[in-house]
Amino acid sequence: MNKKETLHKDDMNYVWHPFTQMGTYDADTSIIIEKGDGSYLYDIDGNRYLDGYASLWVNVHGHNHPRLKQAITDQLDLIAHSTLLGASNIPSIELAKKLVEITPSNLQKVFYSDTGSASVEIAIKMAYQYWKNLDKEKYANKRKFLTLKNGYHGDTLGSVSVGGIDVFHSIFKDLIFENIKVETPCFYKSNYDSEQEMMDHILDQIETILKAHHDEIVGFVIEPLIQGATGLFVHPKGFLKGVETLCRKYDVLLITDEVAVGFGRTGEMFAAYHEDVNPDIMCLGKAITGGYVPLAATLTSDKIYDAFLSDEHAKKTFFHGHTYTGNQVVCSVALENLKLYEETKLIEHIQQTSQILADDLNALSMHPNVGNVRGRGLMYGVELVADKDSQTTLEIPKVEAIIKACKARGLMIRNIENVVTFVPILNMSEDEIKTMTRTFKEALFDVLGEA
Repeated sequence: MNKKETLHKDDMNYVWHPFTQMGTYDADTSIIIEKGDGSYLYDIDGNRYLDGYASLWVNVHGHNHPRLKQAITDQLDLIAHSTLLGASNIPSIELAKKLVEITPSNLQKVFYSDTGSASVEIAIKMAYQYWKNLDKEKYANKRKFLTLKNGYHGDTLGSVSVGGIDVFHSIFKDLIFENIKVETPCFYKSNYDSEQEMMDHILDQIETILKAHHDEIVGFVIEPLIQGATGLFVHPKGFLKGVETLCRKYDVLLITDEVAVGFGRTGEMFAAYHEDVNPDIMCLGKAITGGYVPLAATLTSDKIYDAFLSDEHAKKTFFHGHTYTGNQVVCSVALENLKLYEETKLIEHIQQTSQILADDLNALSMHPNVGNVRGRGLMYGVELVADKDSQTTLEIPKVEAIIKACKARGLMIRNIENVVTFVPILNMSEDEIKTMTRTFKEALFDVLGEA
């Protein structure tokens, strides 16, 4: 048995893949990635793939970037890890300062973790304890969160509790805490006559809930502008600002989950900047290190932080942390990643390439199986349907056949059910963006026929 055959066999025998039904997983035909360079991935057979999903929405400056690799080795020459419990370290301090400088002005303190799910888990616990630290009796009833239906905030039990995708979360319903969910503001497939009517109606729903239950609600947890894993549902302009206004009016915390949309993905450094929103808590992850090593952060206002201060041992303390919280290596890479944003003027580049992505995908709207094209920045989805009028979902085997045809042509992208997602490496060139959309068009026509 050669090395390739051994790898495929061992993959099947020993690896449990995430979000994968292993009963249908075919290890013999799976792609095993060996290396990456720039915008491309290379498998063990030497085949090259344009990384159209940024290795799950995280890669920023391309694979095998010399500056990011050097940041890792430079830090390893000093120290790989020491705990942030009871001591500190240089990269974690410098990164915290930088994150405070580039995020909305309300955010002044940084709590590190290692995954987006953990950053949301921390935000939930932090927000809940905030009210208890202020006055345990007065805020005794504050133990629910307001969230959007079909939201996704991670896979830990707390983050699942504020999520709302049944296929992911329903099995855990006996383990998670109760929350209040409101309608998702996605115009496609809605019964509203206009986006404005939809936004006004949903904001009215939210105000009705807050007016009646604000004494029970800890905070509103929301993916700003775009709900990622639910199928890239795009909120109407002004919705996020409306939510912030209502949170302030009824004194509940605004928690924005920017794990997927942060660090330029929507065309601004953070989605909150599109509508001048200042959250109480912001969750960050994915692109924070350029897609090289795991790191996440939960940022809070001084108001939140001050509620945890005490001169007594164990009183009001936030008892949460991980062994690798604020690890030197990951913080060093994140710092170098943010330097590259500035030096390469990456946000401006994203604004240019996102227009190409939008134009190319919208040009496919006339195809009988393209029901909806939606997105912001470099985060777009193409919803495929069996019939435009009825908006009937295209059969998943056909969607998967399109994904397979893209891979055969050298493009790595993913689908969320019947929505094909385009979330490429953020510094991908204009030509590479055009290659990505052209390859998808060819695969679409190959599987479903031309318009």
